[in-house]
Amino acid sequence: MSAELIVNAKLYETRVALVENGQVVELFVERSSDRGIAGNIYKGMVVRVLPGMQAAFVDVGLEKAAFLYVSDVHRPLVDLEQLFQNAADAENEQQVVDTVPEPVDTGIKDVLPTPRGYSEERIEDRLQEGQDLLVQVAKEPIGTKGARITTHVTLPGRNLVLMPMVEHIGVSRRIEDEKERRRLRDLVCSIKPSACGFIVRTAAEGAEVEKLKAEMDFLLKLWQTIQRRAENSPVPSLIYQDLDITLRAVRDLFTKEVDRLVIDSPTEYQKVLNFTETFLPSLHNGVELYDGEEPIFDAYGIEMEVQRALGRKVWLKSGGYIVIEATEALTAIDVNTGRYVGKRNLEETILKTNLEAVKEIACQLRLRNIGGIIIIDFIDMEKEGNRDKVFNALSEAMQRDKSKSNILRMSELGLIEMTRKRTKESIGRVLCEPCFYCEGEGFLKSKQTICYEILRELERDRRDYYGHNIMVMAHPEVVARFCDEERAALEMTEDQLQARVTLKGEMGFHIEQFEITPL
Repeated sequence: MSAELIVNAKLYETRVALVENGQVVELFVERSSDRGIAGNIYKGMVVRVLPGMQAAFVDVGLEKAAFLYVSDVHRPLVDLEQLFQNAADAENEQQVVDTVPEPVDTGIKDVLPTPRGYSEERIEDRLQEGQDLLVQVAKEPIGTKGARITTHVTLPGRNLVLMPMVEHIGVSRRIEDEKERRRLRDLVCSIKPSACGFIVRTAAEGAEVEKLKAEMDFLLKLWQTIQRRAENSPVPSLIYQDLDITLRAVRDLFTKEVDRLVIDSPTEYQKVLNFTETFLPSLHNGVELYDGEEPIFDAYGIEMEVQRALGRKVWLKSGGYIVIEATEALTAIDVNTGRYVGKRNLEETILKTNLEAVKEIACQLRLRNIGGIIIIDFIDMEKEGNRDKVFNALSEAMQRDKSKSNILRMSELGLIEMTRKRTKESIGRVLCEPCFYCEGEGFLKSKQTICYEILRELERDRRDYYGHNIMVMAHPEVVARFCDEERAALEMTEDQLQARVTLKGEMGFHIEQFEITPL
């Protein structure tokens, strides 16, 4: 399998796409005005203890108080051993702080974990209002909910994850060779200090002691620095900020399975080179700077996939299609034969459409980062064997997804119920905002997204616009954003094109409509 990491890095927004066999399977977006906070460490203060929910709200300096459940404050050592073993199996070790199983219902139940036989000690015995805490964000704020936090801090590296709160050694189960697993476990046990633990990540397979020891020392020094900062910082305050999206992608996604990483920013390219030279020398030569005239996401066919990931309907190659509808409580996916009429009989036509839909559904769940409860309405099949084929195909297709999922067998109604772990907003919610035209019943691209699409359109046709005066007509609210928050991005584009851009607001334009005309 061939795989590539494509990075589109701009001053205002960075987008990272993981492409496998020519298909975009994962997309990450981070904007300079709204950087993610998962993995950040804060010094916070308990503002409210809720015995009825066995939880507390902690002020860490964010817009909303963060949510801390009792299991994230105190866990018996036996439970920790089992939890961290399960966390290693998930292989999304940068999120290993969120080891409590996430429910996927809405309301209060959305923040309560499934009972696991934790200590009977109650949260009111562990926390008091006004108490200072060092916490780490385990889950980004989603919708109306605040961030989920934990006091069990973890620091991910390339090969290891440091767990300073517990003495435990875990090895990712994606390393299947039992001999290699024992070697790595024994190696880490022999070089680690006491009173701390580590998880060995998949990238460490085949690593020598010198590499692991160097990374271990780095993580331990980082933890000591965090402790010193916490002692001298006020409440609330940010103590440690995780890497930006580019370096996180290099650390977590740039593995031996990825053939190369291509990036279009010389500045970010140099930063990645420095990072790989220090931590990933074996992959240093796999980093390439893109210097083509066409925007990098256009050149690799990713821009089209991004737009496709925002639509309700996704067409299948056979002529069938799936419809994806996201609600507050769950995501519903409907499979239809569409234009596909088959060749032999109805049951065969339905089975082929369902099997083709399975692959697309698994891809769309990863690409759109859809989490929570997911209900898939497949086309009804009469034969039990065919139902089993669809279920097995879906289970197999979801194996490459790093987010944990649980799939139930197909019901008599032709429905498959499943859950997929949700740790951050979906791509649709990141790139879109509620539509004021339909009073929140649907979504539109945000004004920020439209601004960036205009800038990319200017870059895409740079030959036509270079050195010219340019008129951009758009909705007045888009123009207003260009004149305020996005002024720096527009001026940077003008410098690159050696052109002057004149903005004109048109009240009659739809919010997503714009026209670019050289003068």
